[in-house]
Amino acid sequence: MMGTVPRPNILFILADDWGWGDLACYGHARIRTPHLDRLAAQGTLYTQFYVAAPVCSPSRACFLTGRFPGEVGFHHICDSKLPWTSEPHGVPDFLDPALPTVARTLRSAGYRTAHIGKWHLGDADGAPDPGAYGFDRHHTTNSRTDDLRAEFYRDSEVGVPRPEDDVAFRRQSSRMIVDKAIEFLDEAGDEPFFLQTWLLDPHATLYPTDDGLETFRQFSPVGIDMPGANAIYYAVIAEADRQIGRLLAALDERGLTDDTIVIFTSDNGPEDLWVRNASHSAAGSPGPFRGRKRSLYEGGTRVPFIVRWPGHTPAGEVDDDSLLGSVDLFATCADLAGVPAPATGGESMVPALTGTPLVSDRPLFWEWRFDNPSHPLHCSPMRVVRQGPWKLLANPDGSRTELYDIPSDPMELTNLADREPAVVARLTTLANEWASSLPAGPQSPTAGSNAYPWPRSTSARPLTDQDQD
Repeated sequence: MMGTVPRPNILFILADDWGWGDLACYGHARIRTPHLDRLAAQGTLYTQFYVAAPVCSPSRACFLTGRFPGEVGFHHICDSKLPWTSEPHGVPDFLDPALPTVARTLRSAGYRTAHIGKWHLGDADGAPDPGAYGFDRHHTTNSRTDDLRAEFYRDSEVGVPRPEDDVAFRRQSSRMIVDKAIEFLDEAGDEPFFLQTWLLDPHATLYPTDDGLETFRQFSPVGIDMPGANAIYYAVIAEADRQIGRLLAALDERGLTDDTIVIFTSDNGPEDLWVRNASHSAAGSPGPFRGRKRSLYEGGTRVPFIVRWPGHTPAGEVDDDSLLGSVDLFATCADLAGVPAPATGGESMVPALTGTPLVSDRPLFWEWRFDNPSHPLHCSPMRVVRQGPWKLLANPDGSRTELYDIPSDPMELTNLADREPAVVARLTTLANEWASSLPAGPQSPTAGSNAYPWPRSTSARPLTDQDQD
């Protein structure tokens, strides 16, 4: 426990589909993120932080509950407006509100709690609002009430939403979310607070402002009157960074900075070009890694993680050693608040956040039971365990087995499975035992496949009418 250290306010900023490499301080040569870069300079940047799923809803369920998402039935996204996603994948209509949550635990410890922004943990009729999970105040999108979007339509006197109005909402969503977060700061009073600020950006569909596009015009195609994917994506990232800067400035203006731990991260890796609503803008960067969203290679689940806590988190440091995960957030926040957390797969990150690298042998688990239409290079096996330096990726039917020493081979290029049979056996047992504890659910017949339709000779078979068309 934290002992005599005062309980800090906790500001948890979660971006959507923001890749590991999508910040200047993580090595991007073109994107401009001065406010997050300054946050890193004032705190510590962590290079080995993992979310528990390569897509949105499962990742968010883990942040809230401290449980690996498959354990609570969240194998895929939870969205009643997209019935071809939730229903065929066996996802419940909403996260079980009876589960212990970080918000409810902190509220019981005297924290004022708020969730502002994207929810995506249940929007069907009858789904609870975030208050049922322990939040005193909440303003949300991708929820049953969707009140942030409704407020935008009401204030703009639109009435019945039209597609062009949703464009305007998305263009301003980061500003609206930060506005509500700042309102909460003004109401928090003398009690410590836990504030989740979950942005929609840079999740597709992206609608940058004209000024933003002009800033990045040099990255647009030459001789064509259109902005191009790089300019669109960079402009949205820059605007999200600017709004985060407003929120950080609000802490300064209210004298809250020294008493607040700020955590910034993302829910999964960057979106892929084949997705229709991202086909004009999927320029997100997984950094040097294989994998993007929906992949269990590093680029799909390894995301940026920046923490600032003045006087406690070392300033200007880069932590390459600590192995951290979103499954640890619940235990970490409870530790900061001085209260116990329920036993889950996570552990407190406080040592790593206060300057002592956290090198642990506890395993992290992932499973992706469904197809990944990405480039075969990004299509990982369906089950993964990371323990210490080792990462095993395997299909349960034995069709693919890959083993990587991640600190030495972060790009996952050299498969060591044949050279390290004992490690493979140990990690396979761990992964199988964990998977056997998960609720049953659907699985795509081609899950974990990286097959490619290689060209075949037509000389070996008679030509058909289709061949001759």
